[in-house]
Amino acid sequence: MKYTKIDPRLFVENRQRFSKQLKPNSIAVFNSNDFMPTSADGVHPFVQQTDLFYLSGIDQEETVLVICPDAPEKKHKEILFIKE
Repeated sequence: MKYTKIDPRLFVENRQRFSKQLKPNSIAVFNSNDFMPTSADGVHPFVQQTDLFYLSGIDQEETVLVICPDAPEKKHKEILFIKE
């Protein structure tokens, strides 16, 4: 395991604090980092984009977090796209 267990409530609180700072009818999109190449056939170890990790706790490539606190439907207020 890369990290010691982090209480998921921390990330919920982080998203709530962030959402309160957004202007009305705003949307925020966070993309994960890519693997960075070292040469034609090598890559550096993956390091997650820090804002995405701070808000979601997800440490996986090809991840997108969308936050839209004023979305009409509750299920659209926070959407996390994760590679299967």
